[in-house]
Amino acid sequence: MNSILVVCEGNICRSPMAQGLLAAALPAFQVSSAGTGALVGMPADETAVRLMQSRGVDITRHRATQITRTACLAADLVLVMDAVQRRELEGRYPQACGRIFRLGEFSKGDIPDPYRKPEKNFRDALRLIDDGIGEWLHRLQRI
Repeated sequence: MNSILVVCEGNICRSPMAQGLLAAALPAFQVSSAGTGALVGMPADETAVRLMQSRGVDITRHRATQITRTACLAADLVLVMDAVQRRELEGRYPQACGRIFRLGEFSKGDIPDPYRKPEKNFRDALRLIDDGIGEWLHRLQRI
């Protein structure tokens, strides 16, 4: 396993933060992100950029990308933010079933979208992203 695709809705808040953190934690992996309804070409949300900068992770070059069949099938692991996105991707790309999981899979939790909400919502989402990444890193290190 060497590639992870992180997916959210617009690809400007949650998935860029998760991508940045996963890429920093797993430098040997190819980590990318996309959105199910991406705001194609848009940079990461200012609040997400600021929160990542405070952790030493630079996502300023990020530009939103729409999920594609090719990207989904090429990834060894696809991490989504909620159960609805998981069902949507499994329906669109049944060949990827078994590789699509929620980032919060092990806590059985979804990560709410902070888009157009106060910074507190971004911090809450980031806390859940951190928790999910911690669980996945623990499992990925066993592979």
